[in-house]
Amino acid sequence: MADNQSPDLFGQTPWQTVGPFFHYALPTHEDLTAGAAPGPRIEIIGAVFDASGAPVPDAMVEIWQAGAAGRYNSAADDRGDVALDAGFKGFGRAATDAEGGFRFVTVPPGRAPGPGNSLQAPHISVGVFGRGILKRLCTRLYFEDAAGNDEDPVLALVPAERRATLIARRVSEAPTTYRFDIHLQGEHETVFFDV
Repeated sequence: MADNQSPDLFGQTPWQTVGPFFHYALPTHEDLTAGAAPGPRIEIIGAVFDASGAPVPDAMVEIWQAGAAGRYNSAADDRGDVALDAGFKGFGRAATDAEGGFRFVTVPPGRAPGPGNSLQAPHISVGVFGRGILKRLCTRLYFEDAAGNDEDPVLALVPAERRATLIARRVSEAPTTYRFDIHLQGEHETVFFDV
């Protein structure tokens, strides 16, 4: 860039700033069951909070999960002995509202293979984007009442006193609804993984 050219002359590009431009450029996909996916429906609700506990109104939350049988809709998951759920893509995206809230409708994920031929507990991979976050934050959501939490190889890596930040709590039966809040920093900071 020539000495007389200011970076402001061209405006900021996406790699120079994170959000809120993505709210206008990326579509949301909050209902993962829209393709007539098999399995019971569940709702995931929650909110994103900053270090002081204030809601983050301009974040984006993405989820990726296996279907009800425990198989991912991905070429990398080529297990022919496990049914691929027709109509279920396994990916969702939601922008947070003015109170930092987000909501997804999905199916309970099945248990998928993990490291060393282990079996993982049902979980949902979660990514968070937002203002001031230069690299997507990655975490996981586990269900408080799911089988296998005590033997999940990834959850076992998290210190016992921090595991609660990864557990979604059932808050309603009809429809079955789980609450999963994400704290970016502070006393209740969610465990994030370096992936």
